[in-house]
Amino acid sequence: MSGTTGAHALPEQTAPERFGHLIERRDDADFPFYNDRPAALSVRQWLLLVASVVVGFAALVLIPQPNSFVALVPRILFVCIPLGVLAVVTRDHWRALFRRVRGRDVATMVGFAVLNLVVTFTLALIVSSVFGVAKNEAIDEVGTAGALDTVAFYVGTGFQLVGEEVFTIIPFLAVMYFLFTKVKVSRKTAILLAWLISSAWFAAAHLPTYDWNFAQAFIVIGGARLVLTLAYIRTKNLFVSSGAHIINDWTLFTQSLVGGAAFIAI
Repeated sequence: MSGTTGAHALPEQTAPERFGHLIERRDDADFPFYNDRPAALSVRQWLLLVASVVVGFAALVLIPQPNSFVALVPRILFVCIPLGVLAVVTRDHWRALFRRVRGRDVATMVGFAVLNLVVTFTLALIVSSVFGVAKNEAIDEVGTAGALDTVAFYVGTGFQLVGEEVFTIIPFLAVMYFLFTKVKVSRKTAILLAWLISSAWFAAAHLPTYDWNFAQAFIVIGGARLVLTLAYIRTKNLFVSSGAHIINDWTLFTQSLVGGAAFIAI
């Protein structure tokens, strides 16, 4: 099953209206799939892709994880299930989510990770003073089962954090497709609405992690997600948003490992 157009070239399109350079880089990169490039996907295929994201998430949360070694399996499935389905429906175009990483991309990862830490802690302080916050138990357990388990934890969470980017960006692109192609809103409006909706989607997935604290999930986690998705919006590169996400969370994990009081991870 494929949504590609085979030997028939897609019609020429005018250059999309872009945000200013603080939001989108001044280059020729655009988001994939929302406008039938580099592959045209049907509504049914988009629904299949979103369903694959849900199945991957179900594997992550439902498969028992008695230790960090066993947890590698659901964490890897969380990434591979939706990317595998994307590869099937787009053939070789699944790589359009990823671009080559250059020096400025590494700097962008670090910059967005730092920005995200600042935003996360600021929002956490505000929410904790009004609603209270719940700790992430996974962070408290870092390093409690020995050195090898700790290494497996970092490797596994690396896969999981890439999976969390896939979990967010595929729905982001699906919403963009629906709004831009079917509702006929402008590209800018489609980006803004997809940005908000996919961030709320990501925040809702964290409700069980934070004891169903809606303020913590939607304000703290949702706010941090807006920053990480902005890294993708700016670069059109899942490697960059994943790198920022990994730097952010591994910083918090390491803080907990050495005796800090990190309690928020996204």
